[in-house]
Amino acid sequence: MLIAAFALLIGISTPALAEPVAFAAAPARVVAAPPVYGNADYLLDATSGKELLAKNAGERMPIASITKVMTAYIVLKEAKLTDKVTVKAQDVQYANDGGGTTADLRGGDRVPVGDLLYGLMLPSGADAAHALARTYGPGVDAFVAKMNATAKQLGLNDTHYVNPDGLPTPHGDGYSTARDQARLAAAALSDPTFRKVTSTRHYTAPATGDHPEYNWTNTNEMLGQPGAIGVKTGFTQAAGFCLTFAADRDGHRFIGVILGEENSGRRFDTAETLLDWAGDARAR
Repeated sequence: MLIAAFALLIGISTPALAEPVAFAAAPARVVAAPPVYGNADYLLDATSGKELLAKNAGERMPIASITKVMTAYIVLKEAKLTDKVTVKAQDVQYANDGGGTTADLRGGDRVPVGDLLYGLMLPSGADAAHALARTYGPGVDAFVAKMNATAKQLGLNDTHYVNPDGLPTPHGDGYSTARDQARLAAAALSDPTFRKVTSTRHYTAPATGDHPEYNWTNTNEMLGQPGAIGVKTGFTQAAGFCLTFAADRDGHRFIGVILGEENSGRRFDTAETLLDWAGDARAR
């Protein structure tokens, strides 16, 4: 102040005092999406409803055994877990003729629905799918009609089923999209029995007078990762390797779908990477 006053007295002008400098806040840390593979990839934060990643998520594609998510969803709505389903030779023959994976059921076995759901979802038994659909259609065609009606009710407008298992047929395959299947998984995972089944790595149904002992191992290699709760694997030549996966982390449920992957193991690696990235993206 003394310098300014002295300058004024002797007629020297002084520059105006500078305004305080405003420093902009540092930009939020951007966590780039990891590389994804397959023909379609999708990741949803089902808790917030936010789509985190979408690559060809609306493209209609065959989905192989991911089809069985809808089969389980309908059975859980229509059956009691204590109901017993009688396996017929035609159920076993259907799976064998179609080249599908099986739960090693035998004609004449009588299996509670609660056990048969594990045979459907863990080893991806086409025999279990056929037996359940035949029983709760009643008849396979009627059951498939229920699948398509339920898809419409859920707003899965790009989904069409032709059987309860996802095996190819001479008349064409069913189809869906990665986005539709994530939405279906979100609905199915609201059922605690479905979550329990899909998050189980190994299941044993002890022998009874109605059937021998069954031992089933889940084909989903995601299980064992933090918060993993399933959901379903799939493969056919037309569909490639497919995966619907989900995990509960930090109060959020993340659900993803990978369709048309060329490498079986890489779909699980991709899923793990996407789940880690989703957590990082939320933290930024």
